[in-house]
Amino acid sequence: METTPSISTDQVAALVELARQGSLRAAAEKLHITEQGVRNRLLALERRLGVPLYRKSRGMRRMTPLTPEGKRFLPHAIEFLHRAGELCELFDESGRPREVNVVASHYLIAYVLIDAVRQFHAAYPDIRVRLTSRTERDIEQVLLEDVHVSLGVAAPYAPSPELAYSHLFSMNWSVITPARHRLLRHEQVTLAQLAEHPLILYESGSTGRQHLVDAFLRRGIAPAVEMETTNTDLIVRMVEAGLGVSIVPLLPSGAVTRGRRVGVRPLSDEVRPIDSGILTRSGERLSTAAQTFVEFVQGSR
Repeated sequence: METTPSISTDQVAALVELARQGSLRAAAEKLHITEQGVRNRLLALERRLGVPLYRKSRGMRRMTPLTPEGKRFLPHAIEFLHRAGELCELFDESGRPREVNVVASHYLIAYVLIDAVRQFHAAYPDIRVRLTSRTERDIEQVLLEDVHVSLGVAAPYAPSPELAYSHLFSMNWSVITPARHRLLRHEQVTLAQLAEHPLILYESGSTGRQHLVDAFLRRGIAPAVEMETTNTDLIVRMVEAGLGVSIVPLLPSGAVTRGRRVGVRPLSDEVRPIDSGILTRSGERLSTAAQTFVEFVQGSR
């Protein structure tokens, strides 16, 4: 009769912390043990699994110290620790809240997640959601490198194959101008009309910027990009100050431009909508708390 594998949470935690911190020394400091103690736990885990999990050489610095086998094992290790934690909390009546770390764009935090998290905390007071703002370009990288982060909420242009995407909603594009701008005489505005004015766009490499560049290129138009920025709030402030016009995705609620001295018109040309959704690491099952939050957000859309 086959016995249960003798893998301990200490051994698995050593691997997960090595992946998080990037070195044995940093992992040892985080676990409050010696560097040799971390090494011993990892070696014991390798012997039990029969594969090398991390690189022992001190050569050229790499993005991760894990071997291919270690990277393959990592999501299972994280899940193992999640399940162990849930088992320990099964009879915990202390009321200590569980945490879900979420990384998201400034736009989605400001206009979607703040209200969603407020409602979620009221419905599930034992789960605390912690939001961290990052640019669209950085969200995927943070999610891939920091296993403390449970999930991302973003508008990825081309999601990494290492991430799974779950769609939430789409937003079409609108033109915003300073108040009483001459473009507001039109019921709709074309990309050709916008090319005559200084444009304020999202930074290069962002999903929104790429969608707009693709649309201009399809029509053979070279826009006059005057300024770039990382978030929609700054774009609206720049437009309000008369520094140019812009094209931004707007929620139907009008929350982005409400109370601002700007004009809004639909964009008549077709530009690929901004698709926003939830990003998770492929093959990794979310903790119960994180899955509860995902289902809540999906149900509120």
